[in-house]
Amino acid sequence: MARVAARLSTEGKQSTHPVDEVLPLPKLALYGFQHVLAFYAGAVIVPIIVGNALKLSPEQLVYLINADLFTCGIASIIQAWGIGRIGARLPLIQGVTFTAVSPMIAIGLGAGGGTAALLVIYGAVITAGIATFAFAWLPAKAFRTVMRLFPPVVTGTVITVLGIVLLPVGLNDAAGGLGSPDFGDPKHFAYAGGTMLFILVLMKIGKPFLSSISILLGLVGGTAVAFLLGDAKFGDVGKSDWIGVTTPFHFGVPKFEWFPIVLMLIVMLITMVETTGDTYAVGDIVGKDVDSETVARALRADGAATALGGVLNSFPYVAFAENVGLVRMTKVKSRFVVVAAGVFMIILGLLPKAAAIVAAVPHGVLGGAATVMFGMVALAGIQTLAKVDLKEEKNALIVGVSLAFALLPATVPVFFTKHMDADLSSLLNSGVTLGATAAIVLNLIFNGLAKDDAHDTPRAGTPAVAGAGDDTPDDGKVAAAVPAQAASPAPGAEKADDADASPSAP
Repeated sequence: MARVAARLSTEGKQSTHPVDEVLPLPKLALYGFQHVLAFYAGAVIVPIIVGNALKLSPEQLVYLINADLFTCGIASIIQAWGIGRIGARLPLIQGVTFTAVSPMIAIGLGAGGGTAALLVIYGAVITAGIATFAFAWLPAKAFRTVMRLFPPVVTGTVITVLGIVLLPVGLNDAAGGLGSPDFGDPKHFAYAGGTMLFILVLMKIGKPFLSSISILLGLVGGTAVAFLLGDAKFGDVGKSDWIGVTTPFHFGVPKFEWFPIVLMLIVMLITMVETTGDTYAVGDIVGKDVDSETVARALRADGAATALGGVLNSFPYVAFAENVGLVRMTKVKSRFVVVAAGVFMIILGLLPKAAAIVAAVPHGVLGGAATVMFGMVALAGIQTLAKVDLKEEKNALIVGVSLAFALLPATVPVFFTKHMDADLSSLLNSGVTLGATAAIVLNLIFNGLAKDDAHDTPRAGTPAVAGAGDDTPDDGKVAAAVPAQAASPAPGAEKADDADASPSAP
């Protein structure tokens, strides 16, 4: 293994920074698997929700889950290990971003659903990933200008909108899955309510690690009860192969359409803010200086992973806030623990039977867990807005009007489906897109670009879903949502230290 960064100890001898420490193999395996447990539910829930919305077959859904886990593992290794000037070399787990769920569903439904919809989504994902990767190499001034579009009033609004828009997705699953013959059957709500109650109890009385995997345990417990009552079917598990390899362009050659690409570029702008916040957050936790080059390397890893995701039948990637909270709780700072977690995820991604078990989770159980997760995303946005002066009328208008725009597709869907061109509808028929665009435009009108010193909020993590396990004083369960780092240094703006700027892989 190549040289790792070293620092001078108080005795004048060289010592390895905890981030670069290679722990003994048993500890690497144990701590790495712990990261997988904290991450797993959030990782698999996105392909399940998107796949169900697009009416994919059980076999196609199993493939999506495997592809997601496989690519998550590769992306996490790139981010934590580092390849040249790609990857932050910090303990950051990469996962599919929730920001993309609603836009991808809108793109997919606009393309008619099924695997044909996946091809349009993947074309947009690959293009957005390449654009993000290229953006992270831009000069400092261009990088800083874009990030100044996202002051706290914008990011807080966008995060709140994201949670609110996703809540109906979770509630539809809680009702049995939109379009299912028994949609709205009380038994589905019973499973959802039981799962939700179990998760909340775990978060209330459980120890920190137990809270961090409460979503996963809720899914397992709810599915077990449904199986005992005859409502969870695992017939597809027996039909699935033991080993399955994710191959590029499994569903066909991606289609590159302008409107879906524009929509996915907006998604990636938001994920850049999330990753920037997470990079600073984990840097503070592990005691590692985060400079402009570190942020740029993290964003390059995001872009590379997202483009790779489109090739390997997965979705856009972002640094996962859940695992930032876990690093804070456990105080295990080694980035090689994340590398070990990446290896575990790659192995899981090669096991179709494991994915088939996940795909068999009943809609009601999934809806109960998803509703908790999405509700906590909305709460994280509200926590961010609490740092904004909403007594200032212009800020209040930005938030209020943006929320109204975000609710338009859900409240008046006929406007988009019957009175709008199909391509334009695929772009605008998304609460996240409309809400985020409204927030950015209104902020420019009322406040203009944020100044470089406009952010006086502390650097911390981006919004976390339930089970993040953060120990912030606000609620003890959710990672603090601290938004855009418009004031943070841009790539190339300052010289990285020798260890961070080294172009060689660790």
